[in-house]
Amino acid sequence: MKAPEHEADERLLIEAAQRDPKRFAGLYERNFDRVYGYVARRVGDRDVAQDLTAEVFHHALASITRFEWRGVPFAAWLMRIAANAISDRWQRLRREHGNPVPEEPAYISLDDVEMRARLYQLVRCLPAEQRRVLLARFVEQKSIREIAEDLRKSEGAIKQLQFRALTNLRERMSEFDA
Repeated sequence: MKAPEHEADERLLIEAAQRDPKRFAGLYERNFDRVYGYVARRVGDRDVAQDLTAEVFHHALASITRFEWRGVPFAAWLMRIAANAISDRWQRLRREHGNPVPEEPAYISLDDVEMRARLYQLVRCLPAEQRRVLLARFVEQKSIREIAEDLRKSEGAIKQLQFRALTNLRERMSEFDA
């Protein structure tokens, strides 16, 4: 889709959601992976990332009527809400526990967030066993042996599933770049 068409579609979705909050679902679907990827990368905890992502969309829905179209992607507004939610959480934790606020990670570009969201979508589309092996290996950081025991398969089978999953992801990612 060309940028002007994408921009026009996005603007129509925003205007529809401003008239009827029930129409916010299109904006949610279009931006969920991007926002979740951004939040997850910054907080490093899946449960916290899910909670904060829900908070971001709840705030965006509550504030949609105040959103003004200025030609900037809607995702940028959502990222600002997400950054504020993360900052608020750190401040709250500091007050509650008396701990210093963790250092904010380096700036993450929108392109990086989009690439992570795309990868997240592609992983979700993998066959179940390949997805399970990749998540166990790279998210849970389990060894090949641990995964083999969990799935009751040989270590060789796990290595083969991992190889196929990574090859599959590499091919699908290159389709996006083409």
